[in-house]
Parts: sequence; structure tokens; C-alpha cells
Amino acid sequence: MIELDATNPAELAPISWLIGLWEGTGIVDYKVGDETRSLEFGQRLSFTHDGLPHLNYNSYTWLLDEGRTPHVTETGYWKLTRPALEGDPGPGLLPGIGSRPFTTARSVETLRRSDGSFEIEVSIVHPGGVNEFYLGRASGPRIDLATDAVMRTASAKEYAAATRLYGLVDNHLLWAWDIAALGQDLRTHASGRLSRVE
Repeated sequence: MIELDATNPAELAPISWLIGLWEGTGIVDYKVGDETRSLEFGQRLSFTHDGLPHLNYNSYTWLLDEGRTPHVTETGYWKLTRPALEGDPGPGLLPGIGSRPFTTARSVETLRRSDGSFEIEVSIVHPGGVNEFYLGRASGPRIDLATDAVMRTASAKEYAAATRLYGLVDNHLLWAWDIAALGQDLRTHASGRLSRVE
């Protein structure tokens, strides 16, 4: 059962089931040419908010070895897709003009699509020089994302596109991530099963 916190910003309601700390394990199984790269990892993933109409996202992974060797991290922001209005702050530190928009359930409901879902956008930054911009849909306890753009620094490894799927199944957060990287087409990359940490 999904319980919504009435103190969260109204715009977070469609994705608020993600809020919290999740921990579990996952696997990487990615084929590059004739070689399959596989490993098991532990993961701690958090979704928080700071009173603003977006979720803060952080993921930390470690190898499942005796030393619990740190593996990779990523951080980002998740929010409903909607036009920026005068009441929104920005760009930069500029204040909004007038009231903040979409502060009531009724106003957020106007963003719902005819199929019942909400469009969302996600930005995820990797310390290895990759920045992913995803577009997708939140439909109840399921989120489907696909990259709209990927930016890389000159020092980053080749990475072209990705899709991600998140779902709440039997009170576990399940996710799957497909990538097109290292000269390969879009294919299965990693998945995980996480439990909420109280």
C-alpha cells in the first residue's frame, strides 16, 4: 500500500512513493562484443526532497566482496514535466514573480495525461563525466524512462543512450537499466531489488 505524506509538495504526489532510503542487491550482465561483463553489487538508493517540487536522487553501490569495495555513484533530480512559469525561481538564483504554481492537488491533476500517467523528467549525473537527461512517465507505482540526451566530457567512456524502469512490487523497489555504450546497441545492463530501510 502506498501512503502519501500530505506535507510533501503537491507536485511530488505522483512520484512520492519513491521517497525514502532503499537498500538491496543487484547484478550487472552486459555483453561487449564476445565478452560478457558480470558482477553482483550492493546498493543504497535514496529519494528525498527539500520542500521544492523535485526529488533529490542519490545512488551508491559497492562490490559484494569481503571488503565491500566502493563501486559507482550517481546523483540527480526527478520532477514532473511542465512548463516553467513566472512563479518558479530561476534561472540561476533569480526569484520567481508571484505565487509558485502547482501547489494544490487540483492544479497538479491538470498535468495528468489522458491515459492516467504523468510525464516526468530526470537528470542523472555520474562522476565519470556523463550526464543523462531522461523523459518518461509515472503511472501509479511504475516509472518508465528513456534518455532524451546524453552529454559526456572528453574524458568519459563512450555512452550513447539508456532506458530505466522502476516499479514497486510487493513493497520492494525493482529496477532495470538498459544502456547503449562502448560501441554496443541498447541492451540489458543491470537490475536490482531493494527494500525500504526504516
